Amino acid sequence: MIVARHTARVNHFPVPAMRTSCQAIPVPVSVTAPGDAHRWKVLAVGVAANASFSAAANGMPTTAIWLRSGYHLSNTELGVALGAMGLGVALTELPWGMATDRWGDRPVLLTGLLGTMLALLALLLWITPADGSVPPLWALSAGLALVGVLGGSVNGASGRAVMRWFGAGERGFAMSIRQTAVPLGGGLGALILPSLASRHGFMPVFGALALVCGLSAFLTWRWMHEPHFSAEAATAPQNASKRLLQGKPGSPLKNRRVWRMVAAIGLLCVPQFAVLSYATVFLHDDGHLGLAEITAVMVALQAGAMIMRIWSGRHTDRRANRPAYLRGSALVALAAFMLLGLAAACDAPGWLLMAGVVAAGIAVSAWHGVAYTELATEAGGASAGTALGMANTAVYVGLFLTPVTLPHVLAASSWAVVWWLAGLVALAARPLFPKP
Repeated sequence: MIVARHTARVNHFPVPAMRTSCQAIPVPVSVTAPGDAHRWKVLAVGVAANASFSAAANGMPTTAIWLRSGYHLSNTELGVALGAMGLGVALTELPWGMATDRWGDRPVLLTGLLGTMLALLALLLWITPADGSVPPLWALSAGLALVGVLGGSVNGASGRAVMRWFGAGERGFAMSIRQTAVPLGGGLGALILPSLASRHGFMPVFGALALVCGLSAFLTWRWMHEPHFSAEAATAPQNASKRLLQGKPGSPLKNRRVWRMVAAIGLLCVPQFAVLSYATVFLHDDGHLGLAEITAVMVALQAGAMIMRIWSGRHTDRRANRPAYLRGSALVALAAFMLLGLAAACDAPGWLLMAGVVAAGIAVSAWHGVAYTELATEAGGASAGTALGMANTAVYVGLFLTPVTLPHVLAASSWAVVWWLAGLVALAARPLFPKP
């Protein structure tokens, strides 16, 4: 029996008969390494899906000036409208993440993208100003909240797909590429939506967003499916034993380290949403800048965020220093917002305010892929959807509360105080990230 097994092994792997005990025996690729080139198509689907929703979630705030005038809103009402989409996502991120772990990435992404497309078409048809008629605030807010409810599906599902298709040495890079979809979608939204809103109103704005969601749904149908291997297979037994030895429960909902990272991610997103939601208003009202300058600032911000997210993913994969990078990111964001607040307090010229907004926006946007990779790694591939859903719930609670709260802070103080408080919130996230 022993001789037969030895003979089978030699015949299966074409290696010399003489083998020392310390030599590694090849393992089938389907078990150890996700080398299938199809994983890049899966990543492309994740980028497209996230960019489609980000064009709405982060692109709509760039139309804030025209949203305010077109729907006859005050600054406070504008904050409610801009925060509605974040509230919709916050309410459903965790259920979407748990559904992804239960039923898989493909059905969740298809359902969410097609539903988001239909919700945007409903906004186009029934909740846009036309012929002197202005829809009420509650209708606009409800429509945007529904877009958030359905669009929130893309975050956990695409992140789980990356964890399952990419190995440990590539995940930070792959997840950071996926996270570039957020500034990519936001940048395209900033490039296109303000021009559409200012010249043609909001019907083409909602139509363009519905179109990209439909295209992403097609790519999902074409390319997204479960892998024929598991990137977790080779390390799952070791990871499970490690969690048991450290007393970590299997569910992310019972893991204190996961909850601390969720809180840190949520806090560090607050200053980012402050910039994305009200930078256009700040530059228009305080800096007296026009459409061309404001659009250039928001596009530069999103382009810089994309570059830094890719760099940070590759950098932390090579150095294995994700916790240290995340804690350092909070300090960089603090410094950037302190300087932006100082520029606002000193009535700096417009070009300096533009540079300050770009620097602060990039500083507080570069860390996402690294944080999500660390969080998903802590939770494990099988529970990544739930963990990412938890994080995105915290993120979009911030997306709801930030634009709702900021006008009240501004009314009681100044833009300088707004930016300084945003920097202090970034600092509060630092001790919640794991120590190096």
